[in-house]
Amino acid sequence: MTEQFLDQLIEEFLKLKTKHAMKEFLGAILTPGELEEIPKRLQIVKMLKKNIPQRDIAEKLGVGIATVTRGSRELQKGHFKNIT
Repeated sequence: MTEQFLDQLIEEFLKLKTKHAMKEFLGAILTPGELEEIPKRLQIVKMLKKNIPQRDIAEKLGVGIATVTRGSRELQKGHFKNIT
C-alpha cells in the first residue's frame, strides 16, 4: 500500500505547473520541520558534487554527519545525475 501512496503523491506533484503551486502544496502537506529539512538534503547533494568535505557541509547546514553521509552514498549509487 505504501508504494501506491507514493505513486499517488508523485501524480499530485506532476499536476503542479507553477513554482507558487508547488510551494503552496508543500507548505500544506509538510510540517515546518520537514519543509526546512528536505531542501537541506538537496543542498547536501549539490555541495557534495562540488567536493565540499562532509564535515564542512554538516556544520554549514546544521545537519548530522550521518545525513550528509547518506547523501554521499546515494551519489555513489549513481543517483542525482540531473542535479548540478
